[in-house]
Amino acid sequence: MKLVIVGGGSSYTPELIEGVILHRNSLPVTEIVLVDVPMGLKKVEINTAFAKRMIARAGLDISVRYTLERKEGLKDASFVITQLRVGGLDARAKDERIPLMYGVIGQETTGPGGCFKALRTIPVILDICRDMEEVCPDAWLINFTNPAGIVTEAVLKNTKIKCIGLCNVSINMWHDAANRLNVRTEDLDCRFIGLNHLSVMNHAYDQGKDRIADVLNVSNAESVVKNIEKNTEMDALAREMGCMLSPYMQYFYLEKHMLSEETKEAIGLLGTRADQVRRVEAELFESYQDKALDQKPEALAKRGGARYSEAAINLIDSIYNDRQDVQVVDIQNHGTIPQLSDDCVIETNCVIGRNGAKPLPEIEVPQALLGLMQQVKSYEILTIEAAITGDRKKAFMALLNHPLVHDARDARGILNDMLEAHKEYLPRFFNQ
Repeated sequence: MKLVIVGGGSSYTPELIEGVILHRNSLPVTEIVLVDVPMGLKKVEINTAFAKRMIARAGLDISVRYTLERKEGLKDASFVITQLRVGGLDARAKDERIPLMYGVIGQETTGPGGCFKALRTIPVILDICRDMEEVCPDAWLINFTNPAGIVTEAVLKNTKIKCIGLCNVSINMWHDAANRLNVRTEDLDCRFIGLNHLSVMNHAYDQGKDRIADVLNVSNAESVVKNIEKNTEMDALAREMGCMLSPYMQYFYLEKHMLSEETKEAIGLLGTRADQVRRVEAELFESYQDKALDQKPEALAKRGGARYSEAAINLIDSIYNDRQDVQVVDIQNHGTIPQLSDDCVIETNCVIGRNGAKPLPEIEVPQALLGLMQQVKSYEILTIEAAITGDRKKAFMALLNHPLVHDARDARGILNDMLEAHKEYLPRFFNQ
């Protein structure tokens, strides 16, 4: 089996290598290729050397190499994982800071920041898929690139590639629920429904009994993701709604608070999340260069990708071995949520096997979530259309439809400023 990681210079890569090692008995991986771009050369070199040490420590016969020639790296791949960031952390910092100038939340996947990350990313992902159609048409694409739901929908609507989107939030929510109930995670059957970063857990079955109310009556001090602080008001809201909420929903339900906190951090010593990640990554890559280091460092948990490899490699394992088990992934709706179009991408429990992911039937959407979800989906569809066409009107309408953008003048100002700031990565918007 050949595994290709596009964005191999990411600090998350050691997570994936660890996952491959842990699945040595079920996944016959013989080759791992880390693909990156010239800007990421130093990091992908460091990751390759570190990955080789990890593989050697595990005593596995797996070839590890990197390449900047994407098509060559993809040739004859069995599985391709995408974890790229077009424009790097500099682009992310702009995504986070520019909206704040208009009193609008700036965040990597939510609001205008998420919109512009998608606008930069979708053309690149579609180029990758065109390469895959040529040199590895039967490979599976496991997309972890944010905004994962939007990017996955763009792939499934516009290419022939077999693609499943993935996020680590749901698996962390599942572990959190099991921890609250003091049961083993494998004994708890949790049901999720919604969109990526806008999903809820509305059932938690323990020995056939739905214990979601018990889950909600226990407060956990830790956030399920490191990049969003725990807010106790969300626990109270979850109890009222009757379901466990993705931590990203704080941006919608506690908007004023989150905006205030982001603004304070941006102008203070902490800086934006991009600034914080820069510091974490500097420490991580310094440690990755230590020739004595041959296993994933604990400091990687600060990066926000906890259980990423567990989710990604479990998914690959289930496809390859046709396990027919249930995992939470991003996949086309196909009637699961009747209020949304069949070809849009949702996040829900699916049966995973050699033919991909099939959503479980009859997972109802809480009425309290439905309106917000429909509005966000309209924004996502418009964002995909704008990314493909370079149509500024589509991009404006996408921002105008986002629940966190409340004013047409703000939407137009943010659009113009961010288009100019990201001009290098958005040629379609400037070639007309």
